Amino acid sequence: MMQNVHLAPETDEDDLYSGYNDYNPTYDTEELENDTAFQQAVRTSHGRRPPITAKIPNTAATRPIATGYGSKTSLTSSLGRPMTGAIQDGVARPMTAVRAAGFTKAALRGSAFDPLGQSRGPAPPLEAKNEDSPEEKIRQLEKKVNELVEESCIANSCGDLKLALEKAKDAGRKERVLVRQREQVTTPENINLDLTYSVLFNLASQYSANEMYAEALNTYQVIVKNKMFSNAGRLKVNMGNIYLKQRNYSKAIKFYRMALDQIPSVHKEMRIKIMQNIGVTFIKTGQYSDAINSFEHIMSMAPNLKAGFNLILSYFAVGDREKMKKAFQKLIAVPLEIDEDDKYISPSDDPHTNLVIEAIKNDHLRQMERERKAMAEKYIMTAAKLIAPVIETSFAIGYDWCVEVVKASQYVELANDLEINKAITYLRQKDFNQAVETLKMFEKKDSRVKSAAATNLSFLYYLENEFTQANSYADLAVNSDRYNPSALTNKGNTVFANGDYEKAAEFYKEALRNDSSCTEALYNIGLTYKKLNRLDEALDCFLKLHAILRNSAQVLYQIANVYEIMEDPNQSIEWLMQLISVVPTDSRALSKLGELYDNEGDKSQAFQYYYESYRYFPSNIEVIEWLGAYYIDTQFCEKAIKYFERAALIQPTQVKWQLMVASCYRRSGNYQKALDTYKEIHRKFPENVECLRFLVRLCTDIGLKEVQEYATKLKRLEKMKEIREQRIKSGRDISGSARSKREGSSGSGKYFQFF
Repeated sequence: MMQNVHLAPETDEDDLYSGYNDYNPTYDTEELENDTAFQQAVRTSHGRRPPITAKIPNTAATRPIATGYGSKTSLTSSLGRPMTGAIQDGVARPMTAVRAAGFTKAALRGSAFDPLGQSRGPAPPLEAKNEDSPEEKIRQLEKKVNELVEESCIANSCGDLKLALEKAKDAGRKERVLVRQREQVTTPENINLDLTYSVLFNLASQYSANEMYAEALNTYQVIVKNKMFSNAGRLKVNMGNIYLKQRNYSKAIKFYRMALDQIPSVHKEMRIKIMQNIGVTFIKTGQYSDAINSFEHIMSMAPNLKAGFNLILSYFAVGDREKMKKAFQKLIAVPLEIDEDDKYISPSDDPHTNLVIEAIKNDHLRQMERERKAMAEKYIMTAAKLIAPVIETSFAIGYDWCVEVVKASQYVELANDLEINKAITYLRQKDFNQAVETLKMFEKKDSRVKSAAATNLSFLYYLENEFTQANSYADLAVNSDRYNPSALTNKGNTVFANGDYEKAAEFYKEALRNDSSCTEALYNIGLTYKKLNRLDEALDCFLKLHAILRNSAQVLYQIANVYEIMEDPNQSIEWLMQLISVVPTDSRALSKLGELYDNEGDKSQAFQYYYESYRYFPSNIEVIEWLGAYYIDTQFCEKAIKYFERAALIQPTQVKWQLMVASCYRRSGNYQKALDTYKEIHRKFPENVECLRFLVRLCTDIGLKEVQEYATKLKRLEKMKEIREQRIKSGRDISGSARSKREGSSGSGKYFQFF
């Protein structure tokens, strides 16, 4: 009986799971090649028989397995599957539901510790892409479409609108090819709708940027009508913008409202912007009451500067004074949401703090804050100047009300600017005394305001040619604020008027050092250098100014004039051509071009520009004279007649124009008309000798009896003329001898006094 009792080894009495890791050679797959029964089953159909069910007795396969105590017991399984507790893959599975943690005690036969799997060798090479497969072609084409859309957007941001449109069209063509290929390979559900949407949206945007509004609207319609695109209805805002540009205001309002209906209330900012567009469109159509409703709603929900300013414009249009005041107060109360200037002043000497403040003093955020503040000041100043003359009985009272409102707001510094604008309004009304009185009130204010007021006063006196007063106020402006470029420019103007060009140039240079963008100082210093005959420096100043003011007619003319003085007619002509491209109706520029071409000997070009100058200003005597002389030189005397008749109308007391008319008739062979003209001239100017000579010649050639009468008059006039000339000559001789006698007597007196 004791033979069936197996005692555990002493070494294992502390290991409760020692028998679980015993190796069972029955499941050793490495020895299957030497297993005769297994190989026989593989070679015959015995191994492919269906599973044995429990209904068929004595068919269960028995295989010995190791028990928890190391003994081998035969357990049956219908599929030959080891039961729970059997060894699987060389690792003994415990009979319990929970296995001990940690490493196994028994080393697995034929295996080594390899946590990284290095014994398996290198990974197999990646499968090569098949570039000819439809899926790969679709991916490449989709990548190309995305690249074209990006290139189109970049070209648009760089200002190359034509290239942007071409790229957008190319993206659209390739996207359609992509859709057809996808439909052939996959189901329609796999089409990339986001890519289609982006391609169509970019194409519509580029059409709109190139002002191809019909094509843009058609493309937007394709997007909006496609129900597969989510939130496509918002693009009706863009369609409304296009209709607004086309001045189709009714359709613009319609599409704005359709877009507003499709945007949920949670997108508050978007809805406010659309309502602002609706209000602006109502203003353009003259429906001010509807515009007021839109802007009032905006100011109650999310007040902003543009809506407040437009609300003031709407009330101004309907003439509601009280509402204008309330709207102005609402505009003043709009929060700017920017930091105070004190933030950018260092409170201590900490170098780290100073470095941070220096870094943020002029960064993009600070520049944005400055722009926002400047925009707010512009809106407030414009609104005040607009409503001040109408909200009260006089514009002065209206300005005073606006000044009081501004002083009680966050824009206190604008109050002084409004006062100066009040003085400028007096100037527009020709009330110079009130303007001067208003500006003189600032003499006791702070330096900046005092300098601005003194600058305006100096300019006023300068315009009235009171250079002494202008100079004194210019000095006051400069002393109050030495860095005020306008004050320095005015001071330079007063010095220039007194003829001290060198000193004037110094003031202009100082103004430019304080503000390099002061175009008035740069222009004036160019004029000063012209006066000083420093033409190269003058030309340099005007060329710099041309780089700033590309289309300034005055600057272009000065450059052409300097080149003309430097005797470079070709350059002068080139700059005058640019000038007439800016102001094509300037008769002075056209006549100057004609003069330069005439000096160069190009009569045909000179005639073209002189004729254009005459068309725009037919009262320039010099142009009329040149055109008449041109037709006489080209033997078209009858065409010259109308120009000399025009000159005779402009200068009726000048006999030479009427003589030229008669001469043209005579040269063209119309002697009767010439005779009548000479008779009319003789009637108006009976003492004109030249007219009588032509009358005598014509009457002699024609054989008229009046020839003797005109000959007698001619002789009498010639004799009178001769007597007059003799008297003048004798008078000159007498005065000359008397002068010489006086000089001799004075010289002798000095002689005796000297000795």
